Amino acid sequence: MLVYLVIREGSKWTDVFRLIPGQTVTLGRAPTNQIILKDERCSRCHAEVFQSEDNWILRDLDSRNGTSVGEEVIRGDRILKPGDIVRIGRTQIAFVNDLGQAFKDPSGVFRMRDPKAADAQATLETVGHQDNASVLSAHEPHTITHRRERTRFLEPVENDEGASRVGKAATKLCRLAFELAKCPDSVSLANEALTGLFEGTQVDTGAVMLLRRSFEGEIAEGDLELVASRSQTERPYYRISKFLANTVIREGEAVLARNVMGDSNIASRDSKGEIHATSVICAPIRRGKKVLGLIHLYSTDAKKVPDPDDLEFTLAVAETVAVALNNLSRRQELAENLNQIRDENVQLRERLGVQSEIIGRSVLMCRINEEIARAAPTKATVLIRGESGVGKELVARAVHFSSPRKKGVFVCVNCAALSESLLESELFGHERGAFTGATERKIGKFEAAHQGTIMLDEVGEMSPQTQAKFLRVLEGHPFERVGGSEPVKVDVRVIAATNRDLENDVGDGRFRRDLFFRLRVLEIFVPALRKRPEDIPELAYFFLQKFNAETGRKLLGFTPRAMDQMMEYRWPGNVRELKNVVERAVVLAQGQSIDIDNLMLSKLSTAGDTNDQPLAMPTSFEPVSLADMERRHILATLNATNWNKSQTSNILGIERSTLDRKIRRYELVEEQPRRVI
Repeated sequence: MLVYLVIREGSKWTDVFRLIPGQTVTLGRAPTNQIILKDERCSRCHAEVFQSEDNWILRDLDSRNGTSVGEEVIRGDRILKPGDIVRIGRTQIAFVNDLGQAFKDPSGVFRMRDPKAADAQATLETVGHQDNASVLSAHEPHTITHRRERTRFLEPVENDEGASRVGKAATKLCRLAFELAKCPDSVSLANEALTGLFEGTQVDTGAVMLLRRSFEGEIAEGDLELVASRSQTERPYYRISKFLANTVIREGEAVLARNVMGDSNIASRDSKGEIHATSVICAPIRRGKKVLGLIHLYSTDAKKVPDPDDLEFTLAVAETVAVALNNLSRRQELAENLNQIRDENVQLRERLGVQSEIIGRSVLMCRINEEIARAAPTKATVLIRGESGVGKELVARAVHFSSPRKKGVFVCVNCAALSESLLESELFGHERGAFTGATERKIGKFEAAHQGTIMLDEVGEMSPQTQAKFLRVLEGHPFERVGGSEPVKVDVRVIAATNRDLENDVGDGRFRRDLFFRLRVLEIFVPALRKRPEDIPELAYFFLQKFNAETGRKLLGFTPRAMDQMMEYRWPGNVRELKNVVERAVVLAQGQSIDIDNLMLSKLSTAGDTNDQPLAMPTSFEPVSLADMERRHILATLNATNWNKSQTSNILGIERSTLDRKIRRYELVEEQPRRVI
């Protein structure tokens, strides 16, 4: 049974919508609705109508001013019956299965689609699958004609003997243009064009070829790419001669040549040197004055002789193919832009979820902020080092948002989370068909971060092959997508982060020496949380407020015992562990404050701990100077770490350069060969 929604605004019936089973119709003020109601009392998404079993249901979408059916204000769902009048603000909507029920008011008129016919008597005619009824003038009002099937003008004509040749060609061209517009790629488009050409012209062999983007001047080997070819004979397709191709591309005009059996300039020879074509058509695929490719057709049958009308039809198909190719290119470009915008939206959502201000007022954190302020205005590559969980990504974001690139995107890639092949594809992108599963071109993170910043977390986990390609990009060279040959050049600032000892990796051959020095232009060392215990209370209360807001709890703070334990704890997981501990405590706390029982701290050792056992207190006291004590302590720590200077500087809480200076000052030397760990 056909049902309709007839819209009445004020005293005028204005529009008709036919309800289709299985489709939901939304009503509201927003332009995304199927039925748009220009009424200030209507909400943006006010209500919806849908079919459930055999009934049509009206559902109010929590609108501000409500929805009425007759005198009944509905809340939720209500089954509609023919003749019901739905009221939304000053708009009335009749639910009917007979349009005559909606036209009881003779003074009501329908909105005219054509302004010139505003005074004409109206008849509704719904064609195809359109929801809106088109209003046309006629002698019999209240008549509606439905067509659910495809228009007959796009169907093959079984008997067209009475039609002229031009009419037949126009019909075939119309159907072909419709099919070309639906093709998803250039190969299927070329095959569809050849099908139409074989039906509309007197040829039996042909091909569609496209020029490569780098084409300039005369045709050279490889300039014409064969997209699709077809033959209705036993012989395969033979490529167009270079002379004919150059002539058509240079002149930009189509060519029809007949009786070409012996002319090698017009017809190509097969592997035996024989020329089989009797007639040849070659038409340029052109967009404006630019030639995109060629359509090459020929006949090997003397009974099939193409004429000028066949040439005209081929040229018309070539123009249509050019438009379809341009639309394909634009669709691909729009899809790539859409993917990039989606990535940017994801980054923006992630950015909104991260606190951009670095928490902590210790001397070490003040020094970090100063280093960020010095590094941000430059274009130099930054290497951020520190243990896992100290907040290296937060420092990288602070550098980006304090730099001139802050309006660009910030892209973060974890190099340890992907395999070698996937990491290369993620960083540099890939072309369609580059590997199994590559169904479309993908823009890499470097392209997505153009004029922005890319952070490579765990950069020490890169494979040597990826390191080599990454180094070229750092040096300003263009790169190629996986499976592609087109160079891509981007303007990206690189920030790398690692918790590994890259010096040792360079010595062991696991990390490229030239890449290490290229990354370490500016270096920021983020200290572990145990090195700045004065920041623990501020961080703890910050996370407490954050999780109070997320969970709806109203915890006041930490008990003195809980805070003392957090101050004494070594925090092997650094700030990340503190965040998780506070989140768990907020969930588990029974009282108004977090107590020691809610913390549930781990017993893991930290990365800088060299011995799980506590140091034994000396049995006797030996008075020594501070310098001598410092010398002994530094030497003992170096020996304990097997003279690993990076680990030693982390344990001592000093910079690597400071440690080198003290080694020279105290003339410390390695007393024994290094142990293999």
